[in-house]
Amino acid sequence: MFLAWRELVFARARFGLMGGVVALIATLVVVLSGLSSGLVNDGVSGLQRLPVTAFAFAEGTKTDSAFSRSTVNVDQAKAWKSRADVGDATPFGNMLVNAKAVTADGVQVPIDLALFGVEPGSFLAPAVSAGAGLGAPDGIVVSQTVLEHGLAIGDTVVIDRLGTRLKVVGTTGDQRTFGHVDVAYLPLRSWQQVHAGAGPGDEVRDGAYAEATAIALRARDGNRIDLPGGDAAAGTTSMTLKESFGASPGYSAETATLTLIQVFLYAISALVVGTFFTVWTIQRKHELAVIRAMGSSTGYLMRDTMIQAAVILTVSTAVGFLIGVGGGTLLTTTPMPFALEVPPLVLAALLLIGLGLAGAAAAVGRIVRVDPLAALGGQR
Repeated sequence: MFLAWRELVFARARFGLMGGVVALIATLVVVLSGLSSGLVNDGVSGLQRLPVTAFAFAEGTKTDSAFSRSTVNVDQAKAWKSRADVGDATPFGNMLVNAKAVTADGVQVPIDLALFGVEPGSFLAPAVSAGAGLGAPDGIVVSQTVLEHGLAIGDTVVIDRLGTRLKVVGTTGDQRTFGHVDVAYLPLRSWQQVHAGAGPGDEVRDGAYAEATAIALRARDGNRIDLPGGDAAAGTTSMTLKESFGASPGYSAETATLTLIQVFLYAISALVVGTFFTVWTIQRKHELAVIRAMGSSTGYLMRDTMIQAAVILTVSTAVGFLIGVGGGTLLTTTPMPFALEVPPLVLAALLLIGLGLAGAAAAVGRIVRVDPLAALGGQR
């Protein structure tokens, strides 16, 4: 350790430059982690906050677009609910609409909404932080983020083309979005009318009140739902709640892209750290040979190098994360979907340090085992 600390002080400029590169990589990792968490929240937070174990869609529905393609019969919920491993099952409606919000002052604000049709009083009915819950046929409970568009409880939302008027009666206390669109809960029967394309006074087509997007399933306490068995009995195709995130618009493509970028960043970090210690160890090859000739073991030299790498990586990663978190707090006040969450950041820091250490060990492992006599020029 004495040699490691002396070299860190003696070659502080070179180690500082290396640390600066790692800090920049760490800052970029924080930004990408925040973007990943933000996109997930903006894409599927509405689904994440549903007390659902799984969804059952129409049989044969493509999994990557299930919420936009599936139509089930509400009677299929009875088949699921009768199973011993299912605690509850209820129809669930999902669709995206364009609308105009009419404020108390008469101002019209264009707004997009993800309509979640649920049975009032069912386990899907949202808890409200302000206002009233679902009950009135034209009443909707909206995500907290809708209020940022200038809406308030008591305002009216008019759905484009149909002219259906819905009144904001309550709001959730958190963000609930689907496909980057704010969620509005409404009674299932009202959702079925909108889904059928029936405006005020229009006749609803036959069978519209028997339709839903999916069957929301909740497992009985202590049980695990037999999804294949339930699908066979009800004629559906089911997936767990987490699997259903991939059916949200753009979710799979966005998360896969950012994950791939992060993977490359980790690989670049390991390569950069490994390259630096390769060059640094080659430059002090003769010094290492002298130490080996004096009786030091390969393990001692490896520990010496790994201590240097650990110090650089830990300090640089900490500095980079502080810069990234500081800048990230500013991004959270912008419309950009950005969210800093502790678990992903901790995992990112551990990966960055761990892969950097692996790169350093792989780079210097062969060099520190060099024959002392050959390194000192004894072959001449």
